[in-house]
Amino acid sequence: MCEISHESQSPGLKKLSVQEAVGTVLAHDITEIRPGEFKGRAFKKGHIIREEDVCHLQRLGKEHLFVLNISEDEMHEDDAAYALANALMGEGVKIKGEPKEGKINIIAEKDGLLRINKDALLSFNMLGDVMCSTLHNNMVVRKGQTVAGTRAIPLIVKKSVVEEAVKIGEAAREDGGEKNVGAQFIAPSMLQGIISVKGIRKPKAGVVITGNEVYYGRIKDAFAPVIKSKIEAIGGEMVGTYYAPDDELFIEERLRELINAGADLLITTGGMSVDPDDVTRFAIRNLGAADITYGSAVLPGAMFLVAYIEKSEVRSQKSEEKYKADLIPVLGIPACGMYAKTTIFDLILPRVLAGEKIGRKELAELGHGGLCMKCEACNYPVCPFGK
Repeated sequence: MCEISHESQSPGLKKLSVQEAVGTVLAHDITEIRPGEFKGRAFKKGHIIREEDVCHLQRLGKEHLFVLNISEDEMHEDDAAYALANALMGEGVKIKGEPKEGKINIIAEKDGLLRINKDALLSFNMLGDVMCSTLHNNMVVRKGQTVAGTRAIPLIVKKSVVEEAVKIGEAAREDGGEKNVGAQFIAPSMLQGIISVKGIRKPKAGVVITGNEVYYGRIKDAFAPVIKSKIEAIGGEMVGTYYAPDDELFIEERLRELINAGADLLITTGGMSVDPDDVTRFAIRNLGAADITYGSAVLPGAMFLVAYIEKSEVRSQKSEEKYKADLIPVLGIPACGMYAKTTIFDLILPRVLAGEKIGRKELAELGHGGLCMKCEACNYPVCPFGK
């Protein structure tokens, strides 16, 4: 028979032998591990200890159990987990089930782009006694996928710590209000809440593949099938694909035709370097493109281009019809898009389709983690590229 001890191992806990604990309510989950067979909860918080449980508990190495005695300024780990999860969540995510061993998971409510407010998450984790771990920012996730887990680290946590964590989450939501960026599809701030999932729209893509060597049939084009497969993989459709020589006016007219045909995403290939005959950038500029950003801190993809064209600036050559003002993103893919399986295009496309406005800062931030390892078998996105 084990001796009864009334010494508390942490505030709010009283230690009892398993025999003396019969008839009391278990204050925490107890985990059981049977190598190669089972790992999980053997006894759930709230379970009333029975005589027949004593031997099982002792096999698990439990000679003593803890009876909970929570003071007014403290919280149990499960109650804290709910409060923390609710503080962390923005749109597009939800809690999965109930806390298990003090931890609770946050899952995606829909397919989309995972957004993590990294600064707020750091502040949250700096509090101590509470934690949250997440998947990488800007990952494409599926409905039901676990994107984060949170918990209070001790069994009993001070309410003041949890309340401070909740304030950090609330502040992140307040900072995520709508911002006017002059585009119909550019949605509210991408950082609404510490953890959120933004829907990815299904684009109508128009493509102009440039270069004399392709246009005149000197080499076979390799761009079109690559782009088509990537657009269709996200549920989009191809409005049209044109080939163009290194002629500024010709490229401009093809882009204009694609817009008139209903394209809400333009993709150009080639003509992105600084050679005199690389004129694709100038054709895009001639369409009234605003915020043209050329060059990224990613390899492969250093000569990438992103720009935005207002539909109201583009008039049909066959009529005076004027489109209502909204922005059409233009993504210019350099030659690496033909031979590299994963490039800057794969990193930026989901973000653009989730409504994020991409500029110099966003492309510069990709420098850390922006070097492809060129693995023999590409496992993207399960790899460090772009993260």
